[in-house]
Amino acid sequence: MKLKLDIDPDIVAMMAAEVAAGERAVTAAMREAGTGLKTAWRLQITGAGLGPRLANSIRSQNFPRSGESLDAAALVWSKAPVIVGAHDTGPLIRSKDGFWLAIPLPAAGKSLRGGRITPGEWERRRGLRLRFVYRRTGPSLLVAEGRLNTKGQAVVSRSKTGRGKVTAPIFLLVPQVKLPKRLDLARDADRALDSVPGLIVANWVEEKL
Repeated sequence: MKLKLDIDPDIVAMMAAEVAAGERAVTAAMREAGTGLKTAWRLQITGAGLGPRLANSIRSQNFPRSGESLDAAALVWSKAPVIVGAHDTGPLIRSKDGFWLAIPLPAAGKSLRGGRITPGEWERRRGLRLRFVYRRTGPSLLVAEGRLNTKGQAVVSRSKTGRGKVTAPIFLLVPQVKLPKRLDLARDADRALDSVPGLIVANWVEEKL
Protein backbone atom coordinates (compact mmCIF):
# COMPACT_ATOMS: atom_id res chain seq x y z
CA MET A 1 0.00 0.00 0.00
CA LYS A 2 1.35 3.39 -0.94
CA LEU A 3 0.16 6.51 0.81
CA LYS A 4 0.54 9.97 -0.51
CA LEU A 5 0.18 13.06 1.64
CA ASP A 6 -0.71 16.32 0.04
CA ILE A 7 -0.59 19.42 2.23
CA ASP A 8 -3.13 22.02 1.32
CA PRO A 9 -1.43 25.42 0.87
CA ASP A 10 -4.34 26.95 2.73
CA ILE A 11 -3.51 24.86 5.81
CA VAL A 12 0.14 25.96 5.66
CA ALA A 13 -0.97 29.57 5.48
CA MET A 14 -3.36 29.06 8.39
CA MET A 15 -0.61 27.50 10.51
CA ALA A 16 1.76 30.37 9.72
CA ALA A 17 -0.95 32.88 10.58
CA GLU A 18 -1.62 31.10 13.88
CA VAL A 19 2.08 31.17 14.79
CA ALA A 20 2.23 34.87 13.96
CA ALA A 21 -0.86 35.47 16.09
CA GLY A 22 0.78 33.59 18.94
CA GLU A 23 3.92 35.68 18.64
CA ARG A 24 1.91 38.88 18.81
CA ALA A 25 -0.13 37.60 21.77
CA VAL A 26 2.90 36.50 23.80
CA THR A 27 4.79 39.73 23.07
CA ALA A 28 1.80 41.88 24.02
CA ALA A 29 1.22 39.85 27.19
CA MET A 30 4.82 40.22 28.35
CA ARG A 31 4.73 43.94 27.60
CA GLU A 32 1.56 44.34 29.70
CA ALA A 33 2.95 42.21 32.54
CA GLY A 34 6.24 44.14 32.61
CA THR A 35 4.55 47.54 32.54
CA GLY A 36 2.09 46.43 35.22
CA LEU A 37 4.89 45.22 37.49
CA LYS A 38 6.85 48.46 37.02
CA THR A 39 3.76 50.46 37.95
CA ALA A 40 3.02 48.26 40.97
CA TRP A 41 6.58 48.58 42.32
CA ARG A 42 6.53 52.35 41.85
CA LEU A 43 3.24 52.60 43.70
CA GLN A 44 4.63 50.46 46.53
CA ILE A 45 7.66 52.73 46.91
CA THR A 46 5.68 55.99 46.95
CA GLY A 47 3.05 54.40 49.22
CA ALA A 48 5.82 53.50 51.68
CA GLY A 49 6.79 57.17 51.82
CA LEU A 50 10.12 56.66 50.03
CA GLY A 51 9.47 59.39 47.47
CA PRO A 52 8.96 59.65 43.70
CA ARG A 53 12.68 59.84 42.94
CA LEU A 54 13.31 56.33 44.24
CA ALA A 55 10.06 55.13 42.64
CA ASN A 56 11.23 56.41 39.25
CA SER A 57 14.38 54.30 39.58
CA ILE A 58 12.17 51.33 38.64
CA ARG A 59 12.56 50.65 34.91
CA SER A 60 11.37 48.02 32.45
CA GLN A 61 12.57 46.67 29.11
CA ASN A 62 10.86 44.34 26.67
CA PHE A 63 12.61 41.64 24.63
CA PRO A 64 12.89 41.44 21.72
CA ARG A 65 13.27 45.20 21.53
CA SER A 66 11.39 45.19 18.23
CA GLY A 67 9.12 42.68 16.53
CA GLU A 68 7.24 39.75 18.07
CA SER A 69 8.37 36.38 19.41
CA LEU A 70 6.99 33.32 21.18
CA ASP A 71 10.01 33.73 23.50
CA ALA A 72 9.22 37.35 24.39
CA ALA A 73 10.24 38.48 27.88
CA ALA A 74 10.11 41.54 30.12
CA LEU A 75 12.77 42.72 32.55
CA VAL A 76 11.90 45.00 35.48
CA TRP A 77 14.69 46.40 37.65
CA SER A 78 15.80 49.34 39.78
CA LYS A 79 18.61 51.77 39.03
CA ALA A 80 19.08 52.03 42.81
CA PRO A 81 19.11 48.31 43.71
CA VAL A 82 20.97 48.68 47.02
CA ILE A 83 18.47 51.19 48.44
CA VAL A 84 15.38 49.43 47.10
CA GLY A 85 16.74 46.04 48.17
CA ALA A 86 17.41 47.29 51.70
CA HIS A 87 13.81 48.45 52.11
CA ASP A 88 12.60 45.16 50.62
CA THR A 89 14.59 42.92 52.99
CA GLY A 90 14.90 45.02 56.17
CA PRO A 91 18.59 44.22 56.86
CA LEU A 92 20.58 44.68 60.04
CA ILE A 93 23.09 47.49 59.39
CA ARG A 94 26.39 47.65 61.27
CA SER A 95 29.29 50.08 61.06
CA LYS A 96 31.95 49.06 58.53
CA ASP A 97 34.76 49.63 61.03
CA GLY A 98 33.02 47.86 63.90
CA PHE A 99 32.46 50.96 66.02
CA TRP A 100 29.39 53.21 65.92
CA LEU A 101 26.73 54.26 63.46
CA ALA A 102 26.18 58.03 63.68
CA ILE A 103 22.50 58.91 63.23
CA PRO A 104 22.06 62.66 62.59
CA LEU A 105 19.53 64.48 64.76
CA PRO A 106 17.54 67.57 63.60
CA ALA A 107 20.27 69.92 64.87
CA ALA A 108 22.72 68.32 62.42
CA GLY A 109 20.99 69.54 59.26
CA LYS A 110 21.42 67.89 55.85
CA SER A 111 24.46 66.98 53.80
CA LEU A 112 25.41 69.21 50.88
CA ARG A 113 25.45 66.06 48.73
CA GLY A 114 21.94 65.09 49.79
CA GLY A 115 20.94 62.52 52.36
CA ARG A 116 22.45 62.16 55.81
CA ILE A 117 25.39 64.23 56.95
CA THR A 118 28.43 62.58 58.55
CA PRO A 119 30.25 63.79 61.71
CA GLY A 120 33.32 64.69 59.64
CA GLU A 121 31.35 66.79 57.15
CA TRP A 122 29.40 68.43 59.98
CA GLU A 123 32.59 69.58 61.78
CA ARG A 124 34.10 70.94 58.56
CA ARG A 125 30.98 72.90 57.66
CA ARG A 126 30.08 74.23 61.12
CA GLY A 127 33.54 74.95 62.43
CA LEU A 128 32.66 73.24 65.72
CA ARG A 129 34.11 70.20 67.42
CA LEU A 130 31.90 67.29 68.38
CA ARG A 131 32.23 65.87 71.87
CA PHE A 132 31.46 62.27 72.83
CA VAL A 133 28.95 61.77 75.65
CA TYR A 134 28.55 58.24 76.98
CA ARG A 135 25.13 57.23 78.30
CA ARG A 136 24.67 53.98 80.19
CA THR A 137 20.92 53.61 79.66
CA GLY A 138 20.57 54.85 76.09
CA PRO A 139 22.44 55.61 72.87
CA SER A 140 25.61 57.64 73.37
CA LEU A 141 25.80 61.08 71.77
CA LEU A 142 28.01 63.43 69.83
CA VAL A 143 27.25 66.96 71.06
CA ALA A 144 28.51 70.44 70.23
CA GLU A 145 28.67 73.73 72.13
CA GLY A 146 27.00 76.50 70.14
CA ARG A 147 23.61 78.05 69.52
CA LEU A 148 20.56 76.95 67.56
CA ASN A 149 19.63 78.99 64.48
CA THR A 150 16.09 79.62 63.24
CA LYS A 151 16.07 76.17 61.59
CA GLY A 152 16.97 74.48 64.87
CA GLN A 153 20.47 73.62 63.63
CA ALA A 154 23.59 74.03 65.75
CA VAL A 155 25.97 76.79 64.63
CA VAL A 156 28.89 78.75 66.11
CA SER A 157 27.85 81.17 68.85
CA ARG A 158 29.20 84.73 68.39
CA SER A 159 27.97 85.92 71.77
CA LYS A 160 30.78 87.17 74.05
CA THR A 161 28.59 86.72 77.12
CA GLY A 162 27.59 83.16 76.27
CA ARG A 163 23.95 84.14 75.93
CA GLY A 164 21.96 81.59 73.96
CA LYS A 165 24.77 79.07 74.06
CA VAL A 166 23.64 75.47 74.41
CA THR A 167 25.01 71.96 74.39
CA ALA A 168 23.18 70.51 71.40
CA PRO A 169 22.94 66.76 70.65
CA ILE A 170 24.02 66.38 67.00
CA PHE A 171 24.34 62.62 66.46
CA LEU A 172 23.06 59.47 68.14
CA LEU A 173 25.66 56.70 68.30
CA VAL A 174 24.39 53.12 68.01
CA PRO A 175 26.23 49.85 67.32
CA GLN A 176 23.66 48.69 64.77
CA VAL A 177 20.30 49.55 63.22
CA LYS A 178 17.55 47.22 62.03
CA LEU A 179 16.03 48.77 58.93
CA PRO A 180 12.28 48.11 58.85
CA LYS A 181 10.96 46.12 55.90
CA ARG A 182 8.79 48.58 54.00
CA LEU A 183 8.38 46.84 50.65
CA ASP A 184 7.22 43.44 49.40
CA LEU A 185 8.41 43.35 45.80
CA ALA A 186 8.10 39.56 45.50
CA ARG A 187 4.34 39.82 46.07
CA ASP A 188 3.83 42.01 43.02
CA ALA A 189 6.30 39.96 40.97
CA ASP A 190 4.35 36.76 41.72
CA ARG A 191 1.11 38.47 40.73
CA ALA A 192 2.62 39.64 37.46
CA LEU A 193 3.91 36.14 36.72
CA ASP A 194 0.55 34.56 37.48
CA SER A 195 -1.18 37.01 35.13
CA VAL A 196 0.87 36.04 32.06
CA PRO A 197 -1.16 32.99 30.87
CA GLY A 198 -4.42 34.94 31.06
CA LEU A 199 -2.88 37.89 29.22
CA ILE A 200 -1.62 35.61 26.44
CA VAL A 201 -5.06 34.04 26.00
CA ALA A 202 -6.80 37.43 26.11
CA ASN A 203 -4.50 38.90 23.45
CA TRP A 204 -4.77 35.79 21.28
CA VAL A 205 -8.58 35.79 21.43
CA GLU A 206 -8.69 39.55 20.78
CA GLU A 207 -6.53 38.96 17.70
CA LYS A 208 -9.18 36.65 16.25
CA LEU A 209 -12.19 38.86 17.00
